[in-house]
Formats: sequence, structure tokens, C-alpha cells
Amino acid sequence: MGILLTKSTMPIVNWVAEVLGWLMNGIYSIGVHNLGLCIIIFTIIIYAFMTPLQIKQQKFSKMNAVMQPELQKIQKKYKGKKDQTSQMKMQEETMAVYEKYGVSPTGSCLQLLIQMPIFFALYQVIIKIPGYIGGIKDVFSDAVAQITSVSGYSDIIGQFIKDNAIRSYSWVQGQEGNADQVIDFLYSLSPSQWDKLAEVSQFQGFADILNQAADKLHPMQNFLGLNIADNPWALIQAGWSSHQYLMIVAAVLVPVLAWATQMINMKLMPTASSNTNGNSSQSQMEATMKSMNIFMPLFTAFICFTFPFGIGIYWIIGSLVRTVQQLVINHHIDHMDMEAFIEENKKKREKKMAKRGVTSQNISQQARMNVRNIEEPKRKTMAEKSGSVKETSGYEYKVPKTKPGSLASKANMVAAFDEENKRKKK
Repeated sequence: MGILLTKSTMPIVNWVAEVLGWLMNGIYSIGVHNLGLCIIIFTIIIYAFMTPLQIKQQKFSKMNAVMQPELQKIQKKYKGKKDQTSQMKMQEETMAVYEKYGVSPTGSCLQLLIQMPIFFALYQVIIKIPGYIGGIKDVFSDAVAQITSVSGYSDIIGQFIKDNAIRSYSWVQGQEGNADQVIDFLYSLSPSQWDKLAEVSQFQGFADILNQAADKLHPMQNFLGLNIADNPWALIQAGWSSHQYLMIVAAVLVPVLAWATQMINMKLMPTASSNTNGNSSQSQMEATMKSMNIFMPLFTAFICFTFPFGIGIYWIIGSLVRTVQQLVINHHIDHMDMEAFIEENKKKREKKMAKRGVTSQNISQQARMNVRNIEEPKRKTMAEKSGSVKETSGYEYKVPKTKPGSLASKANMVAAFDEENKRKKK
């Protein structure tokens, strides 16, 4: 089986890609037959739908900046204290701060989890356009039927790929190909490579069909003089060997623009306060974020050199759209009443907690219980602790009878545990 069979086969991503492919096919079907323009419209629509997630993520970042002084104060308070009791108290106080502002410690993780399969699916749809746009796949139908009717066509195509140094995503040397892989192969060809394919001796009998397919495909793939199925590195090599230096400049321009637009976008992203009050872990985290902000645009440029131009177009347009979004979001957040937002956020949080049977009066207690429930496997049960105390000292803390599993029952267990710790310290 080839690496690609026209459509993505990656779990979860392939489902998302089907939906995005339906959108891409819809854009093509309404008359936008230039694939570069299709990708631009497609990218704008996708990022427009993702705007609410972006806003929510930015609001959490702003809220996180407000909480940082309190969180840093807690970290400073317990700095150097590695015992279990101190660590638990630090976690409890940290959880109390999050509850105070009505946010979850996981924060924007949900938004990132939602966005990840969407981004992966975007790349799949753009790279494997024939699998998602029926009109493009139909362009190859006659040519594929003729090629696959030739005896040993897999070896012929494999040799052609090797001789012309073509980067094929689906063709595996030495293995029998199929119709889908032939479509992927044909879609990746440049106009000059189509001419060479028609000159292959075994394919000359239907050279006119290959030329017709190439003539139909070329205006669809041509965007500002570039073939979106080509990759910049291959175009640079071709331009260098043929002394077409303008082609080299055009090929380099796409990765450079992808890097520059992403750098601008990251500069506009809000950052947390650099005041770490001597907290080394916070300083390390900020240093890591700064490194990532430098590395990611460079990595984007590198990927653009080796992937089809369609990916570069998507990255550039995506960064420009995000930049506009970020300017609007920054303006909104800068003029936002944070106190009112915090109060609104707390009310939403309290409603969610109330549905789980937790009232506004015991939210902090619930936070402590959450931490203790996490730590419970690491220590003996309260019943064992109580029995041990009774045996060694004759002291027994009586827990009021409550409904098993209720919040009051858990709170009483915590009180018993705290009473025991106080007695040990005397």
C-alpha cells in the first residue's frame, strides 16, 4: 500500500478531512476552478469558524496573566518545601485560586485538542486535492484508464519518477500500483514533466489523452505563475540548472513569506508578565516559549521548501487571517472590563459546579477534595489511619455519621485527617 491513496487514512483526521473536503469541493463546484484561489477561500472560511475558539483561548491567557501574581506568591511561599503535606497544601491553595477566578487548570487545552485534528486534516485535504474534489479527479480518468492498461505500468512509472527526481507521496518503488496512486502521481507532475511522460515509448499510443489531461489541469494548478503541486526546492533546482533565476526568486518567496507572516502573528500574541519574582520554573517556561516563537516560524519555512506550494499558500493566508483576528481580539480584550469578566466567569463556573451538587459555599472545599482524591492512592485509607491512631495512643476521632459518598462525608474525612496531623505535631 502506498503512503497516500488519494484520501487520508489517518484515524479521526480522516473523518475531519472528509468534512473539510466537502467544503473544498463545494468551493470548486460554485465555479472557483483555480486551486490556489480555492485554498485561499477555504483557509479564510476555516479560520472564520475557528474564531470563537481563538477568542476563548486569548481570554484564558488574559485571565492567566491576572492570576499569575497570586500563583507566584503561593509558589514562593512553599519554595524548597518538598514534604507531602506542604505539596498538598500548595496544590490546594493553587486550586483555590483557579476556583476564585472561575477557570480550570487545564485552561485552553480543550481548544487545542479541538484544533489539532482540524490542522492535520487541512494539510491532508490540500496535499490530496484529487481525493476530495471530484472535478479534479475526473480530469485524470481517461489518462489513468490508458496507463493502467499498459503491461508493467508500475515499473514504468517507478523508473520515470527515479529518472526525473520526482517527489511522489504515494508511489512505492518495486510495488504494484493502483488507480488511486496513479492519480496522485499525475497530480504531482509539472507541465514539463507531463510532456516527458507523453514521450515515454509505452505511453505514446495515447499521448494525445495525456496532453489533454495536462491542458485541463494546468490552469487549475497555476497560481501567480507557480504550479501549486510543485515544491519550492524542486523549482529552485530546476531554475538553477536552466539559469532561470526569476523562478528561483519566486520559489524562495513563498517560504520567506510564510516565515515572515507567522513571525508577525506571534509578535501580536499576548504574553504573560515577565515578573517571575525569582521563580525559576516560571522563568524557564517563559524562555521555552520565546525559543518556540523563534523556532516555529523557521520550521514552517523549512516545511514550505519541501511541501507543495499549496501548503505554503495555506500557511501565508492562514497567518494573515490570524493576524487580522489577533488585532481585533487584542482590541476587544484591551477594552474589556476584567472585573466584570471574572465575575461572569465565576457565575458560569458556579452553575457548572452546582450541577455536580457543589454550591458556591463549598467550592474551595471541593477543590481540596479534588487534590486529596488524586493523592489518595499514594497513602493509606482514612480508616487505616484512624485504626492505627487508636491502637498506638488510644485516641480516636469520631466522624459524624453522614451519607456514604456525600460531600459532607468527604469533608468530615478531611477534618479527621487534619485533626490527626495536628495531634502528631503536639
